[in-house]
Amino acid sequence: MIPTAVTPFKQKLNSPLTKKEITVLQINLGKRCNLACNHCHVEAGPKRTEELSPEICQQLIEFIQRFPQIQILDLTGGAPEMNYGFKPLIEVARANKKQVIVRSNLTIYFEDGFGDLPEYFAKHKIRVVASLPCYLIDNVDKMRGNGVYNDSIKALQWLNQLGYGKEPDLILDLVYNPQLPTSERFSLTPDQTKLESDYKQSLKETYNILFNNLFTITNIPVGRTKLYLERKKLYAPYLQFLESHFNAGTVTHLMCLDELSIDYLGNVYDCDFNQMMNLPAKTRNGENLTVAKLLEAGRLDLIGEVQTAAYCYGCTAGSGSSCGGALM
Repeated sequence: MIPTAVTPFKQKLNSPLTKKEITVLQINLGKRCNLACNHCHVEAGPKRTEELSPEICQQLIEFIQRFPQIQILDLTGGAPEMNYGFKPLIEVARANKKQVIVRSNLTIYFEDGFGDLPEYFAKHKIRVVASLPCYLIDNVDKMRGNGVYNDSIKALQWLNQLGYGKEPDLILDLVYNPQLPTSERFSLTPDQTKLESDYKQSLKETYNILFNNLFTITNIPVGRTKLYLERKKLYAPYLQFLESHFNAGTVTHLMCLDELSIDYLGNVYDCDFNQMMNLPAKTRNGENLTVAKLLEAGRLDLIGEVQTAAYCYGCTAGSGSSCGGALM
């Protein structure tokens, strides 16, 4: 239950959030993953079986082909590489001259059947956005599991050998997110520019690793993060902390404004966090949207207001937070 001490997010805004032109299609291909990270808002893991179906995959292929305004296909999961439709969607997007982003946990390259991925990514000029929540081993393994850091380092070196982080069309970005809080001494994510410099210096000096950009992402109180905060009795105080650092200047840069988030069932959401909390995008008539309905309509401007909730304070606190890092 949302604590009464937190102002409803909608009341913070001077006007309702409305969509801009849709240019980003983010697809969560499913919940199958080789890791079960303690901060995962998707609650993905090795025992999850939910994934895209052939029918929904075909709808999404048609979607990519029919709407030239879509400039970016952003694939996530779970480990997106493990879920049905991964390569067919990449290949139709690249054939239609879309940029493709894959949000990778890096360790998947060392699982049976996935060792071709780095070369495949380089061949199709995929932008790799890789989770590395710290440049120090203890922090990463604590958050993501023993051995994850070393495998991540090996994967980054592999990508570098293929030209990632060096050649202009092989972009390698890293993602930082903070450790989950253990008390009410909350903090915002560090300055993105300064932290990126620290990452680049440490990884270059220690492992000779190069990358393009660092994205700092706030822990949004959704999924396993929300469950953790509730167990620690920190959920309400954390929401209050985020609200107290609300920055109105971030609102016009929110990722929900120009993207559609699609789940493995073909339902449409304004963002990935709304997807995980089952808060669907709605038409101006209040109907829930699906990929099939958008294909039938032949246009993407059916959404009225962007759906909001208390966790939206996580995207608007301090310098803001998005799948592309800080907003300001």
